[in-house]
Amino acid sequence: MYTPQMKELIKKVEETRPYRLGSDFPRMTPEERQDVLKNFHPDFIQSGFRPLKIGVNRGDRIPQELADLLESHSMISNVKLDLEKISYDVDVLIIGGGGAGAAAALVAKEQGVEVLLVTKLRFGDANTMMAQGGIQAADKANDSPLIHYLDVMGGGHFTNIPGLVSALVNDAPLVIKWLEDMGIMFDKEDDGTMITIHGGGTSRKRMHTARDYTGAEIMRTLRDEVINRGISVVEFSPAVELLLDEDGRAAGAVLYNLETEEYLIARAKTVILATGGSGRLHYQNFPTSNHYGATADGLVMGYRAGAKLIFMDTIQYHPTGAAYPPQILGLLVTEKVRGLGATPLNIKGEQFIHHLETRDVESAAIIRECTERKMGITTPAGMVGVWLDSPLIDLIHGEGTIEKQLPAMLRQFARFDIDIRKEPMLIYPTLHYQNGGFLIDENGCTSIENLYAVGENSGGIHGRNRLMGNSLLDIIVFGRRAGFHAGVKTKEVKQNKLTLEHLYCYQREIEQSGAGVVDRVSPVLVPHYNHREALGLS
Repeated sequence: MYTPQMKELIKKVEETRPYRLGSDFPRMTPEERQDVLKNFHPDFIQSGFRPLKIGVNRGDRIPQELADLLESHSMISNVKLDLEKISYDVDVLIIGGGGAGAAAALVAKEQGVEVLLVTKLRFGDANTMMAQGGIQAADKANDSPLIHYLDVMGGGHFTNIPGLVSALVNDAPLVIKWLEDMGIMFDKEDDGTMITIHGGGTSRKRMHTARDYTGAEIMRTLRDEVINRGISVVEFSPAVELLLDEDGRAAGAVLYNLETEEYLIARAKTVILATGGSGRLHYQNFPTSNHYGATADGLVMGYRAGAKLIFMDTIQYHPTGAAYPPQILGLLVTEKVRGLGATPLNIKGEQFIHHLETRDVESAAIIRECTERKMGITTPAGMVGVWLDSPLIDLIHGEGTIEKQLPAMLRQFARFDIDIRKEPMLIYPTLHYQNGGFLIDENGCTSIENLYAVGENSGGIHGRNRLMGNSLLDIIVFGRRAGFHAGVKTKEVKQNKLTLEHLYCYQREIEQSGAGVVDRVSPVLVPHYNHREALGLS
């Protein structure tokens, strides 16, 4: 529960509430947005980045923590492997068990080919499961894929790759139907009309939701469908290196069984990387909303194989991560809370930013309020945050709205005797999403033949900032596209001898550049910290 001192501060929130109910806080001008981003967003903190010393992106500016992994030695540097001893021999190998991997598996299977999905943890342990807010699609009379396209481009500061955005928005209505046909229970009016809401930076209400369990509902359904269709799934067996053939094409992966500690060879005609994000690297010491396995494994493996990266100098910090209580530090407070009307407030109960600015602008403004302006609220653990006035939601939409639309948030805070229907949340930006990844085309193909990247392993779709609801959309759109293309492509692939020569060349480049640390290896697979360190308490 809140301390007596914090409860005193909440009285200031209550005092300003009647005024805020009757007014609309002005949005920033383009100049104001650029100013707050350049001065306060973590992407512009130079000490958080450095140029890569090796590989196809040599010289590019990327986060320090990721650079350390890309310049590390391989887990299998000193392991003797028999590449002719094949444990799994399939047409399509999908690495990653989240929404993107599951969508790819379903569509690849429809092409009449043999599909294997391997995952580091359990099937479904992924950021997809933790996505709450919704999935965008322009399927209302006042909307269109063109308007959705303009919103996505604007949200990404017009740095997005246009062809990828076009694929995203044009497939979106089809994706909603595909998901619903499989059993996704989207929120609807009594007459069956889809309920849609706003997200930050959107000009139309196109966010489709399943309460605030949208990602979990999608993952549950996709996982069940994969199992029902007899697609092979191997759990607790992360890929640690990609295998190429003698012509430099993707041809499988080296797997590591976490239980038996054995290395196994999986051969495939096409490979889809869907390992998710990198939030558990805790860039610039930020808390994260990401699941335990989000440690950039796919980026490490694909980069060693020679796949081109893009936009790796831009990370998304979700503006509303839990700042209190400390047990849930960094936990995502879904943007749906702001979409329903909750406003960010400083220690005086004053609103300082429109509640539906884009995520990067909203995050930067919150950081400014807590640092330069010294208007944040300090918790007993020393964390600083701002209020998110959730009780406004029931006042705007009617009593019971929070209970109906945000049951997960209500229960999560109730565990700590905080009733978000009556008390505001305390929030601060949390490391949330990897805007960059491998450069792909409209089918998810990377610069390496027969290697695909989807979800947070891909880059270019969202440019330098992603709008709410477009991540659940992109994993399905490009998961389906990659699954189809990879499945069809297998029918023309002639398999050659497997090789790890690309890895040996990469290792020599590390040694020649002096970049690598002798005892540092990657991928790390799981974060190296205890519970107290994860919460910033050590």
